[in-house]
Amino acid sequence: MAHEETAGTALVTGASSGIGAEYAVRLARRGHDLVLVARRADRLEALAGRLREEAGVAVEPVVADLAHSADLARIAERASADDVALLVNNAGINGYGPFAEVDAGLLAKVIAVNVTAPTILTRAAVPGMLARGRGAVVNVASLLAFAGDLPPGPLPHRAVYGGTKGYVVAFTRTLAAELAGAPVRVQVVCPGLTATEFHLGTGEAPVPGEARVHGDGGMLAADVVTASLAALETGEVVCVPGLTDADAVARLADAELALRGGSGTTLAPRYGDAERAHE
Repeated sequence: MAHEETAGTALVTGASSGIGAEYAVRLARRGHDLVLVARRADRLEALAGRLREEAGVAVEPVVADLAHSADLARIAERASADDVALLVNNAGINGYGPFAEVDAGLLAKVIAVNVTAPTILTRAAVPGMLARGRGAVVNVASLLAFAGDLPPGPLPHRAVYGGTKGYVVAFTRTLAAELAGAPVRVQVVCPGLTATEFHLGTGEAPVPGEARVHGDGGMLAADVVTASLAALETGEVVCVPGLTDADAVARLADAELALRGGSGTTLAPRYGDAERAHE
């Protein structure tokens, strides 16, 4: 990353495995002190010890469940501290399953972790970053944010998860536009299937035991982080690690502009014709 985003502490949520753990490793190698947040104390402590020894950085492991308001408030207070120069909102759970069958409490937890937590933590971190004249926020979303009505098989049942990741994309893009010209960068990274343990559970509870990878393959977490950090250097707001055609993001923006053409005062003829057919 550029110099203005390398100094200071990086706070990484969901840091006990997968993409979050890889961010921690890479940022430690770049000289960041770390605040690592996750639910699994044993994994956090092991990672913290390893990074202290290997990279010589300070590592603060913090056990927290971001679905709990008290834990979120505690992490938000830490994110607002003067030393935090980079916030990585990586924590996420999936709650996969047919919408009419998934427990409503689990869906509420998906929204709390995937939507409320990154919003609150970003709000906690950005004012101080602006005041200090440096900083960055990376939000981890998913290509499932763009999956729309594609059917399950091989994609999962994902109505709420896809909706939460769609929020993360829209939130990040809009905030990045709001902060254009400011000394704080904002990025959303949208991986496809990634070789982690994410698909081994719904997120109601942490995946138990040693770190492992689901059997469906996917991009290495290390490659996702490589893409994200490279994109942060160049100011790329939407990072899709496996996307060769970078212009696809610009075409998406063009399509959105066309949709916003419907904000006028005249009703589209097809709706008026439908209403008249019932008169």
